[in-house]
Amino acid sequence: MEVLYLLIPIALVLVLVIGLALFWAIRSGQYEDMEGPAHRILMDDDDPLIPGNREEQDSDDSKPGGRDG
Repeated sequence: MEVLYLLIPIALVLVLVIGLALFWAIRSGQYEDMEGPAHRILMDDDDPLIPGNREEQDSDDSKPGGRDG
């Protein structure tokens, strides 16, 4: 019975720490876009609308012969 005087405060502190970690994760945006990474793998890498592909496409067009030649 005396062990409850130790276990109950430890359990309350643990619940508080886990709750603070959960609220921090929610406020920092960890759960904002749950489906984006799953759909991103299906996107075509040649699409110029994907960020980062615009520079590659522009540099290919500026080369002699371009993409078509």
